[in-house]
Amino acid sequence: MMYSLSNDTWDEEEISAAHKVIDSRLFTIGKYVKQYEQEFAEKFGAKYAVMSNSGSSANLLAIGALVYSGKVKRGDEVIVTAVSWSTTYFPVSQFGLKLRFVDIAMDTLNVDTDALEAAVTPKTKVVMAVNLLGNPNDFTAIRQICEKYELIMLEDNCESMGAKFGNKYTGTFGLIGTFSTYYSHHLCTMEGGMSVTDDEEMYHYMLSIRSHGWTRHLPEKSFIYDKSDDPFYESFNFIMPGFNVRPLEIEAAVGIEQLKKLDKFIEIRRENAGYFQKKMSDTPFLIQREVGLASWFGFAVILPEEMKGYRRSVIASLRENEIEVRPIVAGNFVKQTALKYLDYSVSGTLKNADYIHDNGFFVGNHSALMEKEVDLLIKVLKQCGK
Repeated sequence: MMYSLSNDTWDEEEISAAHKVIDSRLFTIGKYVKQYEQEFAEKFGAKYAVMSNSGSSANLLAIGALVYSGKVKRGDEVIVTAVSWSTTYFPVSQFGLKLRFVDIAMDTLNVDTDALEAAVTPKTKVVMAVNLLGNPNDFTAIRQICEKYELIMLEDNCESMGAKFGNKYTGTFGLIGTFSTYYSHHLCTMEGGMSVTDDEEMYHYMLSIRSHGWTRHLPEKSFIYDKSDDPFYESFNFIMPGFNVRPLEIEAAVGIEQLKKLDKFIEIRRENAGYFQKKMSDTPFLIQREVGLASWFGFAVILPEEMKGYRRSVIASLRENEIEVRPIVAGNFVKQTALKYLDYSVSGTLKNADYIHDNGFFVGNHSALMEKEVDLLIKVLKQCGK
């Protein structure tokens, strides 16, 4: 038996939706993208949603909207945790902002809120709250810090669709929240991302940035531009430097069908997580502490102090037993070679990020029940822990 990182969640509904788009011969942004955006926003309680071709692009749109609207300017600082995916960080740098790295809390793997507050400087303007591996942040504490220092909060929620803190979905606490629907994520549209906001101005900026910076997808009157009465001119009218990060109709059509199943997917993921938590309590390994209602993207496993330095042998045993395994996201990103191209600073120490970088790993969670896979994992880990 192979324990894979993810599972296929498509059925006949998704295949049929894809065929409808193929048969229509209309592939770029159209009625399915608009419908999916509306239904996605309604599902998560946001006013607006902008679909893009990936979660990475969703972050790019969010940062771009802040910059072009004048809410932040070149050289301003964005506080980020040291453990996240590369494209939490790259759009910040690509738009001329400065990254300021802080440590994670070892138990939740999300931001250490004491470290977050200590990192604030007069140049700090934004906090990028990353909900790691399906686990919500403590938004009560983060919001208090943001209000105290007049900071903008963004959310990278690409790994935490369907999670809740209190009665509110993650991805909707900040000015803009971002989601991913890549194959291994909670919903699968092949590739895809979404940026949600309640701010109409941010919405209009993201619509334009998504499509080359042109006016075509803007309403007649918007916060950023009033269209002329000449549709010929407005078809290729560029008002800001944008990108082509548009999604496909086929991705949106599939997303509409997947969204109908999300609640069931999350229910099953949480059931798997409960079984994982119970079984892991009988091992020496450390696991992520749940905050709020996590949607459990996957399962992080951390070696205890007495096993420190033995990760290589543990990984070898997992692979021998056909258990797919990866680093916890990208580990401590400050250790990545790409940092030499970025403008950044580090606040305090990154001791927890360093520890999981060297002594942590990640295995998958599925949207289907997986007791047998978890049992296999536990069996191997217990052998390693002897």
